[in-house]
Amino acid sequence: MTDKKVWLVTGAGRGMGVDIAKAALAAGDAVVATGRNPERVSSALGAHDDLLVVKLDVTSLDDAKAAAHAAVDRFGRIDVLVNNAGNFYAGFFEEISPEGFRAQVETTLFGPMNVTRAVLPVMRAQRSGLVVAISSTAGIVGQAFCTAYAASKFGVEGWIESLTPEVAPFGIRTMLVEPGFFRTELLTPESTNYAEPSIDDYAERTEQTVAAWNGMNGKQGGDPAKLANALVQLATQDEPPLRFAAGADAIATVEQKAKDLLTQADAYRELSSNLAHDDA
Repeated sequence: MTDKKVWLVTGAGRGMGVDIAKAALAAGDAVVATGRNPERVSSALGAHDDLLVVKLDVTSLDDAKAAAHAAVDRFGRIDVLVNNAGNFYAGFFEEISPEGFRAQVETTLFGPMNVTRAVLPVMRAQRSGLVVAISSTAGIVGQAFCTAYAASKFGVEGWIESLTPEVAPFGIRTMLVEPGFFRTELLTPESTNYAEPSIDDYAERTEQTVAAWNGMNGKQGGDPAKLANALVQLATQDEPPLRFAAGADAIATVEQKAKDLLTQADAYRELSSNLAHDDA
């Protein structure tokens, strides 16, 4: 196994996870493909000598530990962890139930934390590894109707950015991937949960937003297979990028956010710069 990388990919039963697993296998690497429904993962990926399919619900730390153990038992190591599994609780904040909001964060923030917590001991022992977190431009810029999703992705950004210097001394690298609009299955009924309309003040905008997103589904500009190939390429680098803005729209989003932050910092520069104790 020394001549190939071993990948552990979450959410590999459909969407981008399938493309990532296929790209890694095509590159000659080994893949531990995981999902809540292992039969679906097997159906999506077919049979391969270097493929191990494991059941993994990312909200379960026990599942995560079992998947990491199975990976090491089969392939001896884990070189690349791709935290890809996710879902989408959409709606205006007042209409998303507390339970729905927590379910979003449980899957797309605490889920990656569970899997990473299970894999890091393996990578520390190896003194090498790459932890990839599939974030989103929603982790860079918030927008209406995305409060729960953006909160979870902003959390992923801060967690990975802070984890990076903690694990760097062990030869472990991290990479945040921030896709723009890709033709994945995120906007399908299986992945998107719309808040139940309950407040008249939001009714018209809710109807317009849901219609727009349904119209966009399957027509997004980004090609998930090309993104998967790009990730395989980046994973071979000794120093992968800390952030990878995936797609021209993602680059534009990051650039605009950077400009906005500089403008906002400069707007009250004098007031902000005069807040120290007088004896400082």
